[in-house]
Formats: sequence, structure tokens, C-alpha cells
Amino acid sequence: MMSIHHMNIIGKLFIIVFPFFFAEFTSHAQSATQQTAPPLTIYWENNNLTISGGNIPGNTLQINYLEDFCKSGSTNRKWNETTIPHKTELVYADENRKHIKLRTFVEGDIEVDHDIRAGEDDITFNLVLENKSDRFADVVWFQPCVRVDRFTNKTQDDYIDRCFIFTGSGLKTLNNTVRSDKGLYKGGQTYVPPGIDLNDVNPRPISPEKPINGLIGCFSDDNKWLMATAWDHVQELFQGVFVCIHSDPRIGGLGPGELKKLKGKIYFLPNDTEGLLKRYRRDF
Repeated sequence: MMSIHHMNIIGKLFIIVFPFFFAEFTSHAQSATQQTAPPLTIYWENNNLTISGGNIPGNTLQINYLEDFCKSGSTNRKWNETTIPHKTELVYADENRKHIKLRTFVEGDIEVDHDIRAGEDDITFNLVLENKSDRFADVVWFQPCVRVDRFTNKTQDDYIDRCFIFTGSGLKTLNNTVRSDKGLYKGGQTYVPPGIDLNDVNPRPISPEKPINGLIGCFSDDNKWLMATAWDHVQELFQGVFVCIHSDPRIGGLGPGELKKLKGKIYFLPNDTEGLLKRYRRDF
């Protein structure tokens, strides 16, 4: 039988040791909660680019990559007379899902090489477009369609309240922009940067609001995060009819044998629009 003396000694040891045990447990618990977010990864299949990981509300973001390539004169013409047939194939994908290479063949002997890389909180697109023919190619712009239903947790009826562009008066959510209902097709809204021919954009209503940069984005449902996309040359910003947003890159046509390069970004950041603008200005 243990003596009272021994029990007192054990009790004192427990009092001395327990704080260290508790501190060690607490340290591990705090470490677990302070772990960095899972890294962003990318996966492409059947014209769909899936972005996963990080702090993406909804866990994944889907992009129709690529939706369409478009000719000039698109604003007042049926869509099937504007789009140019194209086919994209996978060239390379690393095992960590951080790097993808694609090649798109656009009717008219146009080839587009895509280098897509996942960073810590962004996705970078570097494209090389080449006209391999001896004729001018009327390929003016194309459409990566970013689906934001999961990120915003909204539907077609109310998601524009969560989406934004930057105008001369600052950031505006799309429900607060001046909107039009006049267009060959109803629904959606097109925002055309200065210097772009209004005859060469989406055949949907065109807002009189002029974006001052290539950014279009949205806020998460809990207002903690934002997602935004941009390109260095932009034909239009577009709010579509599939709970989607577009920063549609401008090609501007390709002369015989001509080669052009384009750069794009998708950002996943805390809800700090000034921080977003700093990143955009640094990258573009």
C-alpha cells in the first residue's frame, strides 16, 4: 500500500509536470489550427480547368477553358456566325498538379500554346498565339468562362450583387453599375474598356460604364475572400448567363505568320481590394 508520504510526492510531481504537458498539447493544437491552407492545384480535362485547394470557398473553381474564339463584327450578329471552331489538347501535366501545358488548334491554321501554373494564391496563364498561315486571321478575342456559383454561393438571380469591376469612380458591384437591356440576346451585361470597337463584343446588353482595368471579380458569401481574374489585353468584361464572369482576352487579329503573347491571372485573396489592386499593378 502506498504511503501518504509517497502520494504527496506524486501529487506534487503531477502539479509540476501537468503544466508542461498542457502547454505542449496546446502548442500542438495551435499549430494544427495555424497550418497554411492546402496549396492550389490545377487539373484540365474536356475543356474544363478545375482549381482546388487554398482557401477557395466551395473548395473548387471551374473554368470553361476555353469556351469560344470570336471574329470581329460580333455585337450584332448571331453567335454561331461569330465563333470559330477550335480544339484543345493536353500536352503536359506534372504529378503535383501545379503545372499544365495545353495546345489549342483554331480553324484557319492558328495554334495557341498555354502554360498554366498554380502559385500560392494565384494561377498564372502565359499564352503564345501563332498564325501559321499566309493569310490574315480574323480572330479577335476569346472566352475563358469562370463559374462563380460555388464561390459566391449564389444563383443566376442574385450573384451580380457579389461581383465587381473597377470604374472611374472606384470599385462597383455589378448590381450598382448602369445596366442596359438592349442587345441582340437578352440577359448578362458587357463592360467594354476604352478603345475597343463596340461592334466587336458580346451580342448582349452593353453597359455605358467603362472599366478602367482588366479586373473582374467576386466576393465570397461570408465576405472573407475575393476572387478576381484579369489579362494584360482585354476585349471585354462580361457578366454571363451561367453564374459566370469573364475577363475576355483580346487578340486583335493575326497577320500572316504573326506571333503574339498574352498573360492572365486568377487571384484568391483575403477581402482586401487595395491589396488586389497592388497585385494587379505589380503583375501587369
